[in-house]
Amino acid sequence: MDHHPHPLDGGSTAPVSATPTTADLELLDEIQQRVLWLATRIVDSANHDRATGDGVKVGGHQASSASLVSTMTALWFAHLDGADKVSVKPHASPVFHAIQYLLGNLDRSYLTTLRARGGLQSYPSRTKDPDPVDFSTGSVGLGPAAPLFAAATRRYVDAHFGARPASRFVALMGDAELDEGNIWEAIADDATQGLGKAMWIVDFNRQSLDRVVPGVRSAQWMAQFAAAGWHVVEVKYGRRLRAAFARPGGEALRAWIDNMPNEHYQSLFGLPEQDVRKQFLDGAPQAVADFCAVIPDAELASLVTDLGGHDLGSLLEAFAECDAVTDRPSVVFAYTVKGWGLPTAGNPRNHSALLTTAQVDELRTAHGLTPATEWDALDPATPAGRLAAERSRLFTRPAAPAFPAPAVPESSGVRTGKPLSTQEAFGRVLAELSRQPELAPLLVTTAPDVATSTNLAGFINRTGVFAPVERRAWNSDPVLRWAEGPTGQHIELGISEMNLFLLLGQLGLSWDLSGQPLVPVGTVYDPFVLRGLDAFIYAVYSGSRFIVAGTPSGVTLAPEGGAHQSTITPSVGLELPNSVTLEPAYAGALDWLLCDAVGQVARGEGGAHYFRLTTRPLEQSPFDAAKARLGEKVLRRQVLAGAYRLVDAPVSGDAPVVRLAASGAVLPEVLAAAAELAEEGIAAHVIDVTSQDLLYAEWQRTLRSGYRTARTPDSPGALRAAFGSGRAPLVTVHDAASHSMAWLGGALGVPTVPLGVDAFGQSGTVGDLYEINSLDSGSIVNAALAALSLAE
Repeated sequence: MDHHPHPLDGGSTAPVSATPTTADLELLDEIQQRVLWLATRIVDSANHDRATGDGVKVGGHQASSASLVSTMTALWFAHLDGADKVSVKPHASPVFHAIQYLLGNLDRSYLTTLRARGGLQSYPSRTKDPDPVDFSTGSVGLGPAAPLFAAATRRYVDAHFGARPASRFVALMGDAELDEGNIWEAIADDATQGLGKAMWIVDFNRQSLDRVVPGVRSAQWMAQFAAAGWHVVEVKYGRRLRAAFARPGGEALRAWIDNMPNEHYQSLFGLPEQDVRKQFLDGAPQAVADFCAVIPDAELASLVTDLGGHDLGSLLEAFAECDAVTDRPSVVFAYTVKGWGLPTAGNPRNHSALLTTAQVDELRTAHGLTPATEWDALDPATPAGRLAAERSRLFTRPAAPAFPAPAVPESSGVRTGKPLSTQEAFGRVLAELSRQPELAPLLVTTAPDVATSTNLAGFINRTGVFAPVERRAWNSDPVLRWAEGPTGQHIELGISEMNLFLLLGQLGLSWDLSGQPLVPVGTVYDPFVLRGLDAFIYAVYSGSRFIVAGTPSGVTLAPEGGAHQSTITPSVGLELPNSVTLEPAYAGALDWLLCDAVGQVARGEGGAHYFRLTTRPLEQSPFDAAKARLGEKVLRRQVLAGAYRLVDAPVSGDAPVVRLAASGAVLPEVLAAAAELAEEGIAAHVIDVTSQDLLYAEWQRTLRSGYRTARTPDSPGALRAAFGSGRAPLVTVHDAASHSMAWLGGALGVPTVPLGVDAFGQSGTVGDLYEINSLDSGSIVNAALAALSLAE
């Protein structure tokens, strides 16, 4: 570990070591007291100084912040290096902002803006906070896992592009977050093994949102980490209490505290000093009472509550121990008290409790501050101020370099002469793009044990599977050449969709966190996108850029039955910010859309691109006919805009006209229905919606532009080009919930009959299930007649 000098006094400097001196600790304690005050006051100001006018409590977490003050002070003012990346426990955001203020990375004016418009966010946010946040947090369990996958991403980047400046990837987490299942999925995956630069610190305050946790599960959790190959450190007691244990009779004291119920121990905090002895010794063996008899009340209260998580020296020793273990991740269980240093310390209901104004006034005085000085930073002329300045210089990061965007073709040139599914076309296009010399090194794929069944085999055969070291292949497979080593470009995961989106999210932030842009592509069975939805949302909220294919999808996956038939995923994609959902039916359209998505990610534009694909082979001739009619340039522009007219039905005289709009695998049935309607003298235009997400976004933009400027909204260009300007009624057809495309009727202002899947499916043929869900051509014809009757 590198240790950086800091001023102690008189302008001299000395290193903060793993075994810090008394002067070191006194200086750090002075700083942590200021951090504690500022974090507490930041929340207090938001609730008591700022009028909201809406009667809604602003809230905050003074107690949850206080429990991490010592840990975060030790990290930022003694342990971390400039290149290290840290994920902060959501409820400790006031501590983070207080530290950034003391380091000079946050203007003083922001300290009174917690949870205000344009101010400090409720929880650390990469994209919305004014100070430098490495990882967004908020949805518990995801913040800790993100640095682990960022470390895996750095390992990949170092192997492919050369070593970056050494970074440690640190996560600060609450002990209640260990109840989240994705934590254990993350640490168990082969892709996260051996990451010696990763360290998790568990704020083990033994309280959850509602109560003091009745049973302490530290032994179980530590055993689970160890079983997953992690280095485990327990920082349970401070140095004074450890010294007491070493004295004659101290072993009885330790046994008593170790075996004391959590509720009993937590009850000691907040008691008057003179009452601690009686509470502590309630039921204790005589040997413990005898040991404590010679200790004055004030000393005893301080001694028996001397937890390691508030002992700066013990914490720094633990962090140094983790640095020394380089072959595996480390986890530190730091025992703390929720509300440390506050009147609410240890109170079972202190999670979101706020100090009263009187309590804040008392705390201000106790810290030697006044209303005139309470927001002051550290005096630069003092040792604490000089240390803050030195640490601030250390954390100054150079501006991110400009990365030239690789050339990405508009089309891969994939052949589409025979019936082809979009899933197969996806794999072919990706394999072709891996031949592009500038683009190929940036491509990296991943999948949760479904790489071959989602058609990534071609790409994997060309590029190999990533492993930190060469792995011998014991079986020869003529179809899948699964060569594993440091040059591979596919990262195989276990069956965890949460891990898929967590990894994609960090691969998509590699340009920032590892100084190297990548073009990440993931695949997953579409119904199981929902298993990873929380991590998907987390990734796009954090500003990540990647491509994911959900395939196969819908009841078109007919024999698999309802358990594998997705219905609501298009709605999820449509409504998720910073992402765009695409569902092309034909290989040519998918080729253009995928190349465009790859280009956007490679240029550092946009967010996530979610392709909903199918295994149903479709004849490609209808798309070729549309290309011949419209011309390739026009058709490509319309495909990329979200929709094009696949069939432009001839209209003669007063013949009724209906529009059939559809996405994905149902297009053959729609075309058959259009042909049947034509035989009955009804002109049926067929619109292939390649991305209702893009169409919806443009419609909303035009509406907002209109009502915000008090003028009549324009008609969206993409809708107008594909659907025309007439008032013909509409039928929407989608292998998904029927409501997902029903909005088109409102956008066009016409009667609409939406068809889709509104019940759990069963096994059968595609024809069987389309008939059951009214997606067959006969049902579409009847729906068109119903739409025409509504228009009369």
